[in-house]
Amino acid sequence: MAEVARLYRHFLREVGKSSLVPRPQRNKALAGHYRALFEQHQDGPNATALGREIEDAVTFLRHQRKHKELLERYNPLIDLTAEERIEATARRVGLNMPETAKGGSP
Repeated sequence: MAEVARLYRHFLREVGKSSLVPRPQRNKALAGHYRALFEQHQDGPNATALGREIEDAVTFLRHQRKHKELLERYNPLIDLTAEERIEATARRVGLNMPETAKGGSP
């Protein structure tokens, strides 16, 4: 019982850290579904299997979040558009991109 509750708290913590939306905007039905799933399977023959699956899910969420952090740290151009990426690469080697004419006049 206590082990499943501990794993449930770890799971909720990792879901919160890896969420893209702030806490007030998260889907409350999803949190209720998680709670019902844990309460339903906390006792019985499947409790140890559920514990292993929860640990795997927590590990996956943690490593997915860390992977995203490392991508942002070591590849800062990942979230730019193609044009912004070209300009940033040109600036990196000491060049400036020429300004393109907007509209029909030269």
